[in-house]
Amino acid sequence: MSQSQLPQTDAEWRAWLIAKNAEPLAFEVTRRAATERPFTGLYETHWEPGQYNCICCDAKLFDSSTKFDAGCGWPSFYQSADPDAVAQKVDRSHGMVRVESVCAQCGAHLGHVFEDGPEPTGLRYCMNSASLSFQKS
Repeated sequence: MSQSQLPQTDAEWRAWLIAKNAEPLAFEVTRRAATERPFTGLYETHWEPGQYNCICCDAKLFDSSTKFDAGCGWPSFYQSADPDAVAQKVDRSHGMVRVESVCAQCGAHLGHVFEDGPEPTGLRYCMNSASLSFQKS
């Protein structure tokens, strides 16, 4: 999906996400960088084989084979589906410095990435379920 086909205003994004049956928090998480409470997300304990896509633009973000139980309360992955699928930027909110993960295609806030994950990457992409959709294999 091209950038020009995506919603532009907040009202358009809200309507778009409602039409996609996204979780109620999806707009606040993806467009306002909110965070769902730990251990409440749809995909935190979800282990079916398949792929996780951006709820906003359907870009493939993560494969289930890279998902692991980090015990943090959010779905966690040790690598993205493609090196260019998830972009990173410095997040200085809430009095700390973290690395924010966003969808490289549409800019949706996904969560944060930390350097305390398992091998082979050592990364933990800590994602909000509300920013994801799942496609079963």
